[in-house]
Amino acid sequence: MSVPVWLALGRVSNLPTIWTNALAGTALAGGEPWHRSTLLVATALSLLYVGGMYLNDAFDAAVDARERPGRPIPSGRVAAETVFAAGFALLLAGLALLAPAVALRPEGAGLLAVVAGIGLAGAIVFYDWNHKGNPLSPLFMGLCRVLAYLTAGLVAAARPQAGLWVLAAVGLAWLVGLTYAAKQEAFDRLERVWPLFFLAAPLLYGLLRLDAGPLAWAVLLILALWLGYALFLLRRRAKGDVPRAVAGLIAGIALVDALFLAAAGAAGAALAALGCFALTLLLQRRIAGT
Repeated sequence: MSVPVWLALGRVSNLPTIWTNALAGTALAGGEPWHRSTLLVATALSLLYVGGMYLNDAFDAAVDARERPGRPIPSGRVAAETVFAAGFALLLAGLALLAPAVALRPEGAGLLAVVAGIGLAGAIVFYDWNHKGNPLSPLFMGLCRVLAYLTAGLVAAARPQAGLWVLAAVGLAWLVGLTYAAKQEAFDRLERVWPLFFLAAPLLYGLLRLDAGPLAWAVLLILALWLGYALFLLRRRAKGDVPRAVAGLIAGIALVDALFLAAAGAAGAALAALGCFALTLLLQRRIAGT
């Protein structure tokens, strides 16, 4: 089986948004985002993400055979059993990497950070197994990103600052709106509009932090414009608009993280998150993000 098939299964074009989760979770907890342990955390979360994407396709193989027959498993390019094995192996590898990350940060929460990582792996498996037809699946998907933030934050600080919990709540709202839109992707339409209001949570946060300085203002403006563009696509609903909007909202996770980092005074990390946003868009042109 070719490398492009594995890359497509893992939706690796979205990985830069995982790296910004690690930066934001670390900084908002009160830790130094450029500490060497952050690289290990980002790598661990990346392995968990890709493993989760593999399991998503493996569990959805029967549904994809009807709705998305071009995906790697229903098209016959890889067996579901192989994808299951790879997915669970990546989850274990990601959890294994948390131990050295914790060891590098004696000021972190130690065992609690590992417990959060295990909870993240469990939430990933539960979502992949039970998201089809589950009206609460957007909440469970959002919980996965919340646990990613918390894992990074708990590695960095034993007593995380309040900003980490605000980041987790706003990130949850963004993921709920995003995941609702993603659930409609196969049908290229939206049944209800109200769940999309969750996407406004980062904008409300930004408006409450207008004292944070010009970089935060600039990121807030970029985020507002990008969200407006995605909502325009969702409203227009021409062929391909819903998948395009969903991919854009996934990339927008990096913008949400950049906003929080800028408001927290972590200018370097905020600029890196903006770079990750651009990188996600670039990679999505080669590897589908959904």
